[in-house]
Amino acid sequence: MQTWYSTMNSSQRRTFWACFLGWVLDAMDVQFFAFVIPTLLTAWHMTKAQAGVIGTSALVASAVGGVIAGVLADRIGRVRVLKLAILWFSLFTGLSAFTNSFHELLFTRSLQGLGFGGEWAAGAILIGEVVDKRIRGRAVGCVQSGWPVGYALAALLYWVLFSALPEQYAWRLLFLLGILPGLLVLWMRRNVDESAAFESAAEFRAQSGLFDTFGRIFAPSVLPRTLLASAMAAGALGGNYTILTWLVTYLRETQSLTVNLTTMYLAVNIFGSFCGYVGMAYLSDAIGRRWTFSLSAAGATLTVLAYTQLHLPLSALLVLGFPLGLFQSGIVSGMGACFTELFPVQIRASAGGFSYNFGRGIGSLVPAAVGITSASVGLAKSIGVWAAASYVVVFIVAVFLPETRNKQLEGQA
Repeated sequence: MQTWYSTMNSSQRRTFWACFLGWVLDAMDVQFFAFVIPTLLTAWHMTKAQAGVIGTSALVASAVGGVIAGVLADRIGRVRVLKLAILWFSLFTGLSAFTNSFHELLFTRSLQGLGFGGEWAAGAILIGEVVDKRIRGRAVGCVQSGWPVGYALAALLYWVLFSALPEQYAWRLLFLLGILPGLLVLWMRRNVDESAAFESAAEFRAQSGLFDTFGRIFAPSVLPRTLLASAMAAGALGGNYTILTWLVTYLRETQSLTVNLTTMYLAVNIFGSFCGYVGMAYLSDAIGRRWTFSLSAAGATLTVLAYTQLHLPLSALLVLGFPLGLFQSGIVSGMGACFTELFPVQIRASAGGFSYNFGRGIGSLVPAAVGITSASVGLAKSIGVWAAASYVVVFIVAVFLPETRNKQLEGQA
């Protein structure tokens, strides 16, 4: 029996691995900050509110970067924008190693966010357009499973560096390693082709301008889908970023875990996240995008509340980390394929990039809100309430979202 991967030709496989590695390295660079928060709280006397602001500023900047990248991807190509985004976020992650204050790190992380947002806008649309409609959910979801792989790499590097070096040196070297993803672009220059769907819209590009492309996102026939997709992204990423930003600090401070134990607990959560990306990708091709979103959102809501509100023993938290990762990432898994299918080729990257990243901008306020409200209600309650509220939004949106599974795209045989 043929697997879905074996049905792809060599060009499609190269595109798959380029996008997958882009996600891996993107996640690795983004997650470095979550690991250094406890160190900087002590070394710089930084407050949790300031840490939340840095995390949110990068996400807000990523929303801006994603919108810009989406429009550019519809004008100059998905592959070209993907390469530019990888180079950009690699550079500013590396420069974060040389910062010495809250404001300096705020600056470099904000600029890093521009490239971080652009990577999704170009990469998710590219892989969604390249593969066959019958395997689109699995292909795009498995590409996005690169996120927990990158998270795991960040966790591994954190464990190695913080175990071997004093913390005041380890956090700087961690950021400095963020320059390495730029090497992927050298391979992509020769091995990744533009999608046929993008090429099929050449006449539209010749007859329209940059602002015409962006303006069509808000046309009466498209606007309802733009709003639904934006709300979906806001809820999914609001909950996801809350956990990604604050889980390390929750385990280190609220649960008083050592570096080694924190790494072990994160490993369980990251493995669950990987399984969520892959498992829900299969499920979305089997039962549809809407049902998969609904099931994932319900599971994420219940799991995050249990994890943060029930005062469970540490052994139970270790086990619960798996479904926490499974459901939080299961929602995100289906978004790339769904957003590719929701919009016409002429504005696909622009509309998908805007929806995902406008939603990301709204969702990125949630980690900051957790940091602010934790001062009065405690970190555990803050994480649970804000993340659960975000996932409820996803569940509501899934009720109204049109089903798009197996949609034929332009330029495909």
